[in-house]
Amino acid sequence: MNLKGRNFLTLKDFTEEEILYLLDLAADLKDRKKKGIPVDVLRGKNVALIFEKTSTRTRCSFEVAAHDLGMGTTYLDPSGSQIGKKESIEDTARVLGRMFEGIEYRGYGQEIVEELAEYAGVPVWNGLTNEYHPTQMLADFLTVREHLGELKGKKLVYMGDARYNMANSYMIACSKLGLHFVACAPEKYFPNAELRAECEAFASISGGSIAFIEDPMEATKDADVICTDVWVSMGEPDEVWEERIRDLTPYRVTKAIMENAGSQSIFLHCLPAFHDLKTKIGKEMGERFGITEMEVTDEVFESSQSKVFDEAENRMHTIKAVMAATLCDEI
Repeated sequence: MNLKGRNFLTLKDFTEEEILYLLDLAADLKDRKKKGIPVDVLRGKNVALIFEKTSTRTRCSFEVAAHDLGMGTTYLDPSGSQIGKKESIEDTARVLGRMFEGIEYRGYGQEIVEELAEYAGVPVWNGLTNEYHPTQMLADFLTVREHLGELKGKKLVYMGDARYNMANSYMIACSKLGLHFVACAPEKYFPNAELRAECEAFASISGGSIAFIEDPMEATKDADVICTDVWVSMGEPDEVWEERIRDLTPYRVTKAIMENAGSQSIFLHCLPAFHDLKTKIGKEMGERFGITEMEVTDEVFESSQSKVFDEAENRMHTIKAVMAATLCDEI
């Protein structure tokens, strides 16, 4: 399968076979790395990493993956580029496309990464936008496959605010790959109707399904994967915390939820997670609202069912697969 020259903006753009190819390639690259087999097939190439939203895992994953492939990286943080300020996105794309073989963007609206892709002339990879997080999906589904085997037919439940990039992307990935996706949240936190309709169409082809359930015990019964995310996204105002904590505390992933799902179930979280008070924000929220954990309890986070650190490592292997597939004739 040849994906050279393709952008990686959302999994909506890829077939089931193409997504599975990327997972297979990631697994192969992971195996080679564990065995110390070099894959520096892109020596002399360079990529630009634009981070309007900072990150630990995404930045490290792209930098290590690029280095393993033999490439150089230039990191542009929010103060390191003029994108959208003194220079238009269109002009930025055309400049960077002359200097780099690929461009990663992590930031705000999906329209920004799509405009970069339109004008860059080189592959553009979505490291996260408000709407989608496709590289995280590859990492998550590689992790699911490693622990549970076959993906098709598995039940994945997303708990919490299901309106943004993580739930959107899980819904797309499940519907493309034939899994049964459940959004478990208050109704006002369900994904938008247009995307739901698109995913229902994908699921009708793959054999998957899409469901939206408000009751946590009903939603998580016999689930194979339970996943969640922070309740307040980067860039949202502080006053949002009170509303989200009030509305979403019943959707916290607890031991009771995992027991309801069953012993076969695994827990995933894209991180960072507020499972204790060891972070600045966690401590502040604890003092303001008298809580010690938010979207997941520490008991679940530290349990044997939690695969969050396998998932975090797999960010690097799957991102390497995306860059290799879109920049190489073959690997």
